[in-house]
Amino acid sequence: MAVVKPFKAVRPAKDRADKVVALPYDVMNRKEAVQMAAGNPCSFLHISRAEIDLPEMKDPYDKSVYEKAKQNIEENLDSGVFIEEERPALYIYRQQMNGRHQTGIVGCVSIDDYENNIIKKHEFTRVEKEIDRINHFDVCNANTEPVFLTYRDNLKIRTLIEGYIQGREPEYDFVSRDGVGHTLWVIDDNDLIKSLCGLFDQVPDFYIADGHHRSASACKVGELRREQHPDYTGEEEFNFFMAVIFPDKDLRIYDYNRVVKDLAGYTKEAFLQKIAEAGFTVTDEGSMPYRPDAIHEFSMYLEGHWYKLVCEERIIPDDLIGALDVSILQQNLLAPILKIEDPRIDQRIDFVGGIRGLKELERRATLDMKVAFAVYPVSMEELMNIADHGEIMPPKSTWFEPKIGSGLFMHRL
Repeated sequence: MAVVKPFKAVRPAKDRADKVVALPYDVMNRKEAVQMAAGNPCSFLHISRAEIDLPEMKDPYDKSVYEKAKQNIEENLDSGVFIEEERPALYIYRQQMNGRHQTGIVGCVSIDDYENNIIKKHEFTRVEKEIDRINHFDVCNANTEPVFLTYRDNLKIRTLIEGYIQGREPEYDFVSRDGVGHTLWVIDDNDLIKSLCGLFDQVPDFYIADGHHRSASACKVGELRREQHPDYTGEEEFNFFMAVIFPDKDLRIYDYNRVVKDLAGYTKEAFLQKIAEAGFTVTDEGSMPYRPDAIHEFSMYLEGHWYKLVCEERIIPDDLIGALDVSILQQNLLAPILKIEDPRIDQRIDFVGGIRGLKELERRATLDMKVAFAVYPVSMEELMNIADHGEIMPPKSTWFEPKIGSGLFMHRL
């Protein structure tokens, strides 16, 4: 059963939260991080992307970057930008975007639950990205950003949370520059904490929605601390890592779309013919943006026209991973026709989060790419079913919005 425990968060002072909050470290490059943090010394990017405070260097993973992040944390504590909770607490965190909200619990989860697959995964991780966050957490001696977890909705947990926040003044309540609302309530009542932790103990599994690298890195730092402290009891903070835990019914997965640089030497006419031969029914939908409205259906933008592509039965495999639309597109079109054998490393393909809309696909296919594909989004049930079966989803299968605000809570190890 899933372990959740309170912790003494390091977090912004109440009047600084809106200045501290930032997007997660891995959704921007260095140049974008510099622009986002410009003129705002409180921005959490000075910690999560501390290289922006150093001269530009060839190695963004140099030890000096992590040392600078640690220094910035301590300076923010000394200056009062951050405070540290006096006693362990849980937190209720609500985000609002486009009229929809998701409400979860911020707490710590167990590295043993991660290693024993009570916290289930659906993605592979890349070694270099793991090493980056291992070094970051290790040098800072803190989980500086939470992992984004989900679970199958539990009415008792939902009722307890909703009852607590009813009529209660939040600690934070603001809208960030990207238009996302952030509201945070502190739960420091020991009886309520015990009740919530007891209810989570009855939840059979957690699922990583976003943050596979953060969770893997946090666990490896925990294991490193265990090696450094062979007499550990299992109750020390390094045995746990920080997470925001949302019920599945609150979450929305957006489509994760593809744009490709060229047609691999085909003319437009020959390319459309190859798609039809590969097992797709192709319909010209004209110049108005067209979005797929069911599984096994895609839309494609090419030379000013949108096309509807519907999979024929013969190309839909009878297995969990193969039947995913991103798999069908890769195996039957991107690889055999456009010669994109490995989308993780091929420089001819790029990925566009569905939150940017179909107009962004049109823009990219006109500006620096040739053709764009919109994919019907994966459902939460599909994601959890795949994780339950121990399967791994293809790269760039899911895009969650809103992103969890970085900087609103840290967990010291």
